[in-house]
Amino acid sequence: MPKNKTHSGISKRVKVTGKGKLLREGTGKRHLLEKKSSKLTRRYAGDKQVAKPDVARMKKMLGI
Repeated sequence: MPKNKTHSGISKRVKVTGKGKLLREGTGKRHLLEKKSSKLTRRYAGDKQVAKPDVARMKKMLGI
């Protein structure tokens, strides 16, 4: 049986930790930052964990 190809869009957006958790980048920190408070932009920074309902689908797309 042939191998499945990894979905290149997901592989660019999601990374897998050593324990197998999926991390994504938070939204809202790309543009229109002048009107957002510093407190808000700090909260947007950093990686977030992928929501539980989406994990199985994303792992399948990643070939995990």
